[in-house]
Amino acid sequence: MDVDGTVTDRFAPVREAFERNFARLGERGAAVAVHLHGRKVVDLWGGTRDVEGDAPWEQGTAQVVRSATKGVAAAVVLLLHQRGLLDLDAPVAEYWPAFKAGGKERVTVRHLLAHRAGLPAVDRPLTPAEALDPDRTAAAMAAQAPAWEPGTDHGYHAQTFGWLLGELVRRVTGTSLGAWLAAEVTGPAGIDLWIGLPDAEAARVGRCGPLPVPEGAGAPGVRARPKRAVTEAYADPRSLTRRAFGAVSPSPDENDPAYRAAELPASNGIATARGLSRFYAALTGGPDGREPLFSPRTLELARAEHSVGPDRVLVVDTRLGAGYMLHGPASPLLAPGSFGHPGRGGALGFADPASGVAFGYVTNGFLKSVTADPRAQALVRAVRECLAAS
Repeated sequence: MDVDGTVTDRFAPVREAFERNFARLGERGAAVAVHLHGRKVVDLWGGTRDVEGDAPWEQGTAQVVRSATKGVAAAVVLLLHQRGLLDLDAPVAEYWPAFKAGGKERVTVRHLLAHRAGLPAVDRPLTPAEALDPDRTAAAMAAQAPAWEPGTDHGYHAQTFGWLLGELVRRVTGTSLGAWLAAEVTGPAGIDLWIGLPDAEAARVGRCGPLPVPEGAGAPGVRARPKRAVTEAYADPRSLTRRAFGAVSPSPDENDPAYRAAELPASNGIATARGLSRFYAALTGGPDGREPLFSPRTLELARAEHSVGPDRVLVVDTRLGAGYMLHGPASPLLAPGSFGHPGRGGALGFADPASGVAFGYVTNGFLKSVTADPRAQALVRAVRECLAAS
């Protein structure tokens, strides 16, 4: 497999790991980028732009990043808080009065970010068309009663996270979350990352789809058999796990232009690897001589542990900050102080302030992993080894 792009000598092992992903883990098309203290040190891509096709992945090819979108959406809310426009400890109903129905009067903005609102599922799944309509999703969230007492426990809000934050941002700013992101963050900085893909960028985006599990249970980072409790939770149509991941039914077509143009701030962000890495560098390290977007206080808020322990939806122990997954067994990042977000079956974006690393990985082929894709983990391990060797 020919791999294009550049990598500094210090990070040459990342290229080797990237090439092994194609040879050993069934990668079809992907890209990885790393910034160190705001400077790009890895920018690689290879394979095909479409999961089933032969046109080559190009320098500007972008892909759907699924739940890696959540880390981007969370940044919008934290930046609004940093600007004094949003109080994380205020009830959501203070900004969105209809939300208080169904026993949600004391649900706070912080509860939404930390997956503690008790709203991971809806009583009636939305159709794909309904899920793309912000008025319909907002109405569904306003009417929904919590599955547990808000603030007392946590469970991954797989799809509803985006509907909740999207309406909150719309109430506070008068515009959509994706439009605010483009106007205030990614547009001015020239970052190739969108929630709501513009028509002008549509031709850059490759087609995505599922990949078979790599052959050989001994492949690094591949768990051939998930824990029984996890398997049972996904199989049981009554479980909170199945209902949370099935909040839109049938599953939407992620290659549909209408899906990509809409805004689902939990799941349909589109980015290049360079864009995802540069976004996290912008939050923490200030690429191109710019000041970091996050103040020191906001940075600490993002990665402060808000939820820890058994997750009611993922059925594993998770560590969550204010909108971000934190380094731990369920979602390994670079180091204990890292924060970011994986995308189910592939993508990963994060920052590690202590080392100055920002990381982005995107792919067109989705495995069945949820929070720890073996290809992304192989690349993270290579970055870690490069840092340790210097």
